[in-house]
Amino acid sequence: MLDSIASPTLWWVTIGAVVALLVVDFLATRRPHEVSMREAVGWSAFYVALPLAFGVYVWNAHGSDRGLEYYTGYLVEKTLSVDNLFVFMLLLAAFAVPKALQQRVLLYGIVGALVLRGIFIALGAAALDRFDWVFLVFGGVLLLTGLKLLRDALSGHDHEVDVNEMRVVRLTRRVMPVTDEYDGTRLVVRRDGRRWLTPLALVVIAVFATDVVFAVDSVPAVYGITGDPYLVFATNAFALLGLRALYFVLQGALAKLVHLSYGLAAILGFIGVKLVLHWAHEVWPSVPSVPTLASLGVILGILAVTTTTSLVASRRTTPEPEPERVEAR
Repeated sequence: MLDSIASPTLWWVTIGAVVALLVVDFLATRRPHEVSMREAVGWSAFYVALPLAFGVYVWNAHGSDRGLEYYTGYLVEKTLSVDNLFVFMLLLAAFAVPKALQQRVLLYGIVGALVLRGIFIALGAAALDRFDWVFLVFGGVLLLTGLKLLRDALSGHDHEVDVNEMRVVRLTRRVMPVTDEYDGTRLVVRRDGRRWLTPLALVVIAVFATDVVFAVDSVPAVYGITGDPYLVFATNAFALLGLRALYFVLQGALAKLVHLSYGLAAILGFIGVKLVLHWAHEVWPSVPSVPTLASLGVILGILAVTTTTSLVASRRTTPEPEPERVEAR
């Protein structure tokens, strides 16, 4: 049986806090507006301080081992959430979402991701509680995902998204007509006695579809760090809640993280191997498992190398401004 630090009361309090934070976010986006850097930085600072403070509680109340699992899991989920931002950025650009509506689309995406990951976490916990070989399946999923990311990065097709080729978009257009123009925050309008979807609804549906794909990767990844379903949920929730503001903070810097996919592939591959070793350790105790502290060190090392090489590569490819010419009089 999976061991958890959470009582039913703590579960309900945590879920209630997540819902309350989402309500606050919806109130903040009630009036569509362009997000200023000051606003984005303020919200981002809040959503970084909150999970860090929660980690202090976990560490003090439940011991250093659980605290280390929480912080490592949160780091993994936050890193994977940056990959979400890449796809969100491409979708928002492809659908030409007005800047005033972008944060509303991101918020819908976060809500969808939270619901989907909550379902995946519950299913994963039930499966892991009954079958040890599920660790092997999760490890295989992460290894395959890591290989796909590496292949896409090497082929130069990293994070390509063609909206018109997305099956969910084509299917939606067959089921309901879609208007050509945005109508504020409205998802559905009535024309000629029929209901029409707005482009805002279409991009939200596309974001929901990508949420499913990311949930398949992220939930097994954090289960590779901790077997506590509560900590898995908490790390996912905290990583997702700050995405709306983080998008506008990192919007300019995202393009410079040219080697992020290599880092993500390495992290997912490492955690996949860790899950396979965990399964092998359960079957054959002589097989060593990877300690959480070692996992944290490897993940931090991968992120440090990836960020450094990305910045160096971006600097080399950025053309230097040409000196101004002085005309002779």
